[in-house]
Amino acid sequence: MLLQDIPEERLSAGDVGTLVEKHQIEGLETGYSVEFFDSLGKTITVVTMTESFLRLPTHSDQPSVRLVDNATV
Repeated sequence: MLLQDIPEERLSAGDVGTLVEKHQIEGLETGYSVEFFDSLGKTITVVTMTESFLRLPTHSDQPSVRLVDNATV
């Protein structure tokens, strides 16, 4: 689950993505490639980010829907 907005990728805090790959380089914060989808399963974007941008979802999280500009998807 994304912890902060990434406007240049059309992502908002709370968006849920799928972990694609883990990147570990000694001495640096762990990074991840994360794929984000629309509600029909079409990829919006794949972003590589550090662990501090993410958290695992919990049972108390409530999924929600927001509109994404379809002209740019």
